[in-house]
Amino acid sequence: MEKWDILNADGAPTGKTTVRGHCNLKPGEYHLVVHIWVVSSHGEFLIQRRSETKKLMPGEWAATGGAAISGENSYTAANRELYEELGIPSNKQTLKKLARIKRRNSLLDIWFVNTDINANNLRLQKDEVAEARWVSRGEFEQMIREGQFHNYGKEYFDTIFQKIDEQLGVRV
Repeated sequence: MEKWDILNADGAPTGKTTVRGHCNLKPGEYHLVVHIWVVSSHGEFLIQRRSETKKLMPGEWAATGGAAISGENSYTAANRELYEELGIPSNKQTLKKLARIKRRNSLLDIWFVNTDINANNLRLQKDEVAEARWVSRGEFEQMIREGQFHNYGKEYFDTIFQKIDEQLGVRV
């Protein structure tokens, strides 16, 4: 049974929790979700395909990440999800928060890590991740356009591309 902290619109804990799969958050109540974008020094994106056994978005190419469990802050959740799903260790110097997007009932924190890890050296969490691979930005953008990657929305992708370009020192 996974518990989530219920947050207010500013991200502060309300003191209440809910149980994953049984949460009926009211307007103004949120839970914390993290996405972690792994990008190489050459600007390639490490993408992952979700396990076919996942209840939500089975078999889809999607962002690394998930919900923060009760008691976790955003950094702790991102660090845990990155290591659990892909086996990539990080720390406060390598894992950088890029943005927060307020969604219907979630506060989505977007994180970034720059690494050139070999995809063959990843340790995939099989019940979460079916496969992972590096793709160029062009390939990634094409997958989004063609519906081969989960559609998080235009605002989301505009934000991640802008913030990742800033991290990599790409002139926009």
